[in-house]
Order: sequence, then structure tokens, then C-alpha cells
Amino acid sequence: MRCLVVHCHPDPASYNAALFRTACESLREAGNEVRAIDLYAQGFDPVLTREERQAYLPQPGLIEARVQPHVDALRWAEHLVFVFPTWFYGPPAVLKGWLERVWLPGVAFLPPPRKGARAVPGLRHVRRLTVVTTSGSPWWWLRVIGDPGRRLFTRGLRALFARGCRTTWLQQHDMNNATPADLQAFLARVGKALRAM
Repeated sequence: MRCLVVHCHPDPASYNAALFRTACESLREAGNEVRAIDLYAQGFDPVLTREERQAYLPQPGLIEARVQPHVDALRWAEHLVFVFPTWFYGPPAVLKGWLERVWLPGVAFLPPPRKGARAVPGLRHVRRLTVVTTSGSPWWWLRVIGDPGRRLFTRGLRALFARGCRTTWLQQHDMNNATPADLQAFLARVGKALRAM
């Protein structure tokens, strides 16, 4: 399977970076073709400019030309894997900006055809979604507040993929209190889950 792994964390020595390396290695070991995007390492600019916002619907090609390698990778992928920390109940700003500047009309979706309709999915070639994330909150608190980060990926984004797209959510909760054994166990869990795909 063609797997695109998108990583977002500013520290290359972080636990999140170790999760990114584990994800890429495990997918390759399972015989998948892997492309990786490390947003911070590549210096991705997440800011949607005024010019880009004005062109967003009438001329999305203007933005697409500026982020073409990312659009090409997104169009290539059958399996999207995101590796990031959950900060303030969602993905880091750089990853959110990547979604805004790369998941464009004509790439990820077509605008709704009429009032009251939803966007038309444009990533029907994506048959699998995996999210690997960490968070300081315990699992029960995220459940109390409705787990907005998880909903963004497993409901909002997944709605643009193939019907029947399989989803895997892997999260290490309570990062501020996690022991070295907890972190090692989660790394092993991520590796095992991705090798099994």
C-alpha cells in the first residue's frame, strides 16, 4: 500500500519524533511503499495569506502551485498516517495550516453543489487512516469534552476518503505522568499495529 506519513513536532529529539521513526520503519517492514513529510524539518509555511484566501475557491490553483509536492503526495497516498502531539485539544498549528493550504478545493474536496449539501469527497483513493498522537489529558477528560481532535480526523477528514475507509486511532494519554515503561509500551504498540496493516 502507498503510505504517506505526516509528522508534526518541532523537536527532532522528542518522543513524538521516535513515534514518527517507528511508524515509517514499521510500515516499510510490512512491505508498504512509504513517503514521509516532516513539516517542521521541511520548514512548511502554515500561514494562509490574504492573497491565498481570496483565491481559495475561485482560483485554488494559485495555492496548489505553491504547495505542489504536498498535493502530489496526498494524491499518491492510499493510506494516510498522521503523527503529532495533541495540543489544546487538537493538532499543532503547523499541521492545521498544512490541512488548510494543501487540502484544497479540487484536491481534497469539491465545494457543496447546493445550499445545505456537504462537500463532495475528493480523496476516494485513500482507503486507510491512522493517527498516532500523544496528549497530556487523561482519556476520560477527552471523552467528557467530546474529544475534538479525534473528531476532526476520524469524522471530518475521513468523510473525504473512500467509503469504508478503515481507521486506526493510537493515543498515549496522560503524557505528563507517563513512565518510561508506558512510553516504551506505546512505541511497541504503534509498531505492532502498523506492521499488521
